[in-house]
Amino acid sequence: MFSLGSWLPAWPGLAWGWALLDALLQGLVGACAVSVLCSLLKVYLYIQCLNDPARQELKAAIGAQRRALELLQVLVLTGVLALVGSRVAALVVLEFSLRAVSALLSLSKGTHSSQLLLLCQYSLGCGVSCGLSFLLEGAPHGTSNLALAAGLAGLLAVHARRLALHTCSLYELHSRQRYCGVCMLLLTAGHRIPRLLRKALVITFTVADLAAVSLINRDFLSTAEAIRFWTPLTICYTLLVIYMQEEQRPSAGGQAVYQTVLVRMGGLFILLLTVGRWTDILHVLLSLLGELWCLLRAGVLLEACRRQ
Repeated sequence: MFSLGSWLPAWPGLAWGWALLDALLQGLVGACAVSVLCSLLKVYLYIQCLNDPARQELKAAIGAQRRALELLQVLVLTGVLALVGSRVAALVVLEFSLRAVSALLSLSKGTHSSQLLLLCQYSLGCGVSCGLSFLLEGAPHGTSNLALAAGLAGLLAVHARRLALHTCSLYELHSRQRYCGVCMLLLTAGHRIPRLLRKALVITFTVADLAAVSLINRDFLSTAEAIRFWTPLTICYTLLVIYMQEEQRPSAGGQAVYQTVLVRMGGLFILLLTVGRWTDILHVLLSLLGELWCLLRAGVLLEACRRQ
């Protein structure tokens, strides 16, 4: 492996260009991770709706999602993740990790883990971006490594999308006639998809949390500065988790999901107004757009989860 930047003069404009390219590649890897998650959940929820006569209209809606819009989702999410700074992305990752732990502890109260998997889309993209930024920091061939990671992530996303398309088009026929190996595998092991995704997300967010703490702490010159930042952050996140617990007791509808996003991002916005930078404010607004975009694209899947 080699770095193309090593062959070019060390001009400031070129350094900025390589930084932008690295950010785009990190965003692309994060967007591909979100695409894989959505495709596999689409396969699982389609099979669940197919086996439930009361949810046939949802099955048709899941199968009718257009392929061009899925590509647009990847492009938009790549741009948002590339523009959001590592500081705000790290805060989003930490906030979701606390929220996920709280939600998993309350599963017996009616919270659906499949819905939690859908709600983590944007946080997953931020987590992958943070992890790559931390692991490749200072690497001599970081751009080449990111390009390789983006290629592998794109390959996984394409195959996951093809699996979802095959399932929505042919699973109903193949599962009855029992001659397609892919559909037979889904018939026997399709119910394990959420468990597989949960294990993968636990590993991803564990690495992302460690990376997020390291990325945030590197901006502080002393322990006193770190304490002045982490103390209000801890209080803010604790209050948000308590609020989420109160909101999750009733059966949350689609409007409640969007309201939760606004409350979370609003709390983070107010916090960074006091202890952040002006660029952080802009990145929070971009994060809000990213969260809303992911939820809008997953509206049918969220409805299927609520009726499960």
